[in-house]
Amino acid sequence: MIPQDSIKPSSLNKPEGWGIRHLVVFLGFWGFAMSYAMRFNLSIAIVAMVKRNSSNIPIPVLPPLNNSLHHDDLLLSSSHYTYNNKSFSAEKACPIPVHTSGLFGLNSNPAAGGSSDEGEFEWDEVQQGIILGSFFWGYMCTQLPGGIIAQKYGGKWPLGLGLLITAVFALLTPIMARAHIGLLIAARVIQGFGEGLTTPAMHSLLSKWVPPAERGTLASITYSGCSFGTAGIMIASGYLIQENIFGGWPSVFICSGALTLAWFVLWVVFVFDSPEEHPRVGSDELYYIQRSIGDQVSKVKPPTPWKKMATSLPLWVIIVAHTGHTWGLYTLLTELPTYMKTILNFDIKQNSWMSAMPYALMCVTSFIIPPMADVFIKRKWLATVNVRKACQVISHIGGALALIGASYSGCNTTMTVILLTIAGGANGAAFGGFGVNHIDIASNHAGILMGVTNTVANISGFLGPYVAGVLINGNATLERWQIVFYIAAAVYFVDTLVFLLFASADEQPWNRACPTLPPVHNSTANLLESDYDDVVLGREAEQAKNYSSDDDIISV
Repeated sequence: MIPQDSIKPSSLNKPEGWGIRHLVVFLGFWGFAMSYAMRFNLSIAIVAMVKRNSSNIPIPVLPPLNNSLHHDDLLLSSSHYTYNNKSFSAEKACPIPVHTSGLFGLNSNPAAGGSSDEGEFEWDEVQQGIILGSFFWGYMCTQLPGGIIAQKYGGKWPLGLGLLITAVFALLTPIMARAHIGLLIAARVIQGFGEGLTTPAMHSLLSKWVPPAERGTLASITYSGCSFGTAGIMIASGYLIQENIFGGWPSVFICSGALTLAWFVLWVVFVFDSPEEHPRVGSDELYYIQRSIGDQVSKVKPPTPWKKMATSLPLWVIIVAHTGHTWGLYTLLTELPTYMKTILNFDIKQNSWMSAMPYALMCVTSFIIPPMADVFIKRKWLATVNVRKACQVISHIGGALALIGASYSGCNTTMTVILLTIAGGANGAAFGGFGVNHIDIASNHAGILMGVTNTVANISGFLGPYVAGVLINGNATLERWQIVFYIAAAVYFVDTLVFLLFASADEQPWNRACPTLPPVHNSTANLLESDYDDVVLGREAEQAKNYSSDDDIISV
């Protein structure tokens, strides 16, 4: 029977106001905020967990600065500098002034009391790099299975259960860390297994819920939760640790795990795999989504064309872009708090704020640039592929230039923080670039494509921190950190060049279950009124399927 609210819409225009698709995107935003909070909570916590061992370079403490010498003006461009006839190694570590100074009041004096260096674990830089990267060992293993599961069964439960698993082990992290370093690594690997399901599942949901004209905007809102969650956990961690809540650093894991459990309840209640299945979606919105997406997403799930995918140049281009993005972004995500601590000498609260700034800007950027990209596409000012390339240039070339600048800013804390903030913030534009390119080329297989690219890309997730750890192990100097920044910038340049030369936004022939059908241009205009009946009846068929036996379910 046709639902009571199924009244034929007066027009085919986008329904006004808040819709169920917006609710799905909102909960997706908070889901990814919690996902990244649990993924990178260790990046700040490890600063408080680890003792500052003898392998770190001794840091000179400057006397109070007068007007003739400002600490922010100490650029370590030569091998040594002299202050009050005392020579300091300019390429090893920044000096610590007794009094706070600088544009942000960034400089602290741990030597003057209240030091937060009293950690309880004696892990060297290589061990820390392994711990920080271990999450991605598990994460890359479940990317492809996550895409297959999401395509076959829908994205709701893979995403929800993946974050539930991660939350449980976040709560167990303090116990396992104190028991043995191997158990901590195991906990992080299992968390990676859980979170590996999330991005392919969300891509699958977006391909069913988001019309093409809103794709950049709503996808960017969803995935901006990543930067929001990262910034939020970094800021909160500083206060939780400084105020010794729940014993200090354990509170970082307890709070992020508990909040994710609360989110899981809301996700289960309010999210469904497709508009047809959702009991509360209005018919106007259902019709708008269905007719906008058109035949790009098949009602009968097509088989996965593995061979054609493996030989698809547009897919390989996305893999390269995604890998470059992951290397640069995760190098910052995992290593920036350590840099702020060991080189710029911020205390834990300052560290948390300064480390959060790039991701706060990234969140803002993702709310601005991808929606602007959608406007360019909708008004046909630029071809879709050119919009994707422009976003990629803003994201990665902008980030690369900022990283190179930061590598030369030395102990100018103000300039260093600004440049690193720009480097991280620029990544928000990528949500209008390669980030939605999977859906452009093959929306029927968006979840699997994201699984494929994320699997390859997240090799960088553990390689980046490991390489940084090897480079700075026992020699945490400005010169070594400069190499870390150079590598990330070079990767950005290479992946952008590949994307500019070979990227495509055209729907690929292998996206369709029946290759003889030509790609359909998405449009809500010039549709027959009988299409509306198809949508309503399609909803009835989808809801009826939920009560059918398992034998009736079509498999991939």
